Amino acid sequence: MRLTLLTDGSSDRVLEPMLRWMIAQQWRSAATINWADLRMLARPPGRLPDRVACALQLHPCDLLVVHRDAERELPAVRCREIEEATAGLAVAVVAAVPVRMIEAWLLFDESAIRRAAGNPNGTAPLGLPALVRAESLPDPKRLLHDALLAASGLQGRRRSSFRPNIHRLADLVEDFSPLRILPSFATFEGHLLATLTALYAQRGEGPG
Repeated sequence: MRLTLLTDGSSDRVLEPMLRWMIAQQWRSAATINWADLRMLARPPGRLPDRVACALQLHPCDLLVVHRDAERELPAVRCREIEEATAGLAVAVVAAVPVRMIEAWLLFDESAIRRAAGNPNGTAPLGLPALVRAESLPDPKRLLHDALLAASGLQGRRRSSFRPNIHRLADLVEDFSPLRILPSFATFEGHLLATLTALYAQRGEGPG
């Protein structure tokens, strides 16, 4: 099964390990996930329909996952934008629309945050919110970066030069199931698995 992931920006590639985890919960069959890095193009497109077309040209697939952060819009607005941009495609499409931004989906695993910051045995408080509140925060990106900085335990010049690595953080998370408490994540996972189930069924493959 070939999946292509199209994201708002490069940091949103953190969706890739989430996709792998979701798929691994039900299927042993290998799935190839390609992130469409449109930055490599001489003239990266700006409009979503054009970005979709370029992503499919770079990475033909069976399933296209299109990510848009809701930011200040309702998730339904972003989903409608994705539906309009992908209308008429010959491939299946699943929308991934976190409320606010994708960083809200990475605020739940304190152990992974400490390891990603290079200080797994640190004890400094990280100021993480209750997960149920993660998507109501005004700036989850800033909160996540502050948590990684606090977890690093660095001081002075080394602290000022610290650059949070959220890609490493996403790779270190072993279990994303706590995120199912968030409606946006649960909706994304449910749509993804239902779509994959239908695609695998067409090939005569079931779960397991």
